Amino acid sequence: MEEYNLVKNTLDQIPQAGPNAKHIVGLVKEGGRITGYKLSDETFVSKPEAVSMAKQGQIAGVGIAHRGNTEYLKSIPDGSENNNIGSLPSVSPENQG
Repeated sequence: MEEYNLVKNTLDQIPQAGPNAKHIVGLVKEGGRITGYKLSDETFVSKPEAVSMAKQGQIAGVGIAHRGNTEYLKSIPDGSENNNIGSLPSVSPENQG
């Protein structure tokens, strides 16, 4: 439980997800870095869009953290590794644009 609280303390914000909130189901990566996300409704959003959506309660299961001046999403710790953002598959938004 102590580890759970330690990880939660690394989050700047844990937004309350709304009733119609989407879930992140895939990661869009460029050069090994996460640049966006695939959501449960099959849409793709950029990293900044996802942070904004999460703050508005439109993405469930994530908190907001930051590194330097860049905000990013982190999984809210729940004791399971299977649903962590880093464990999600990489996807390609080939139909975008």
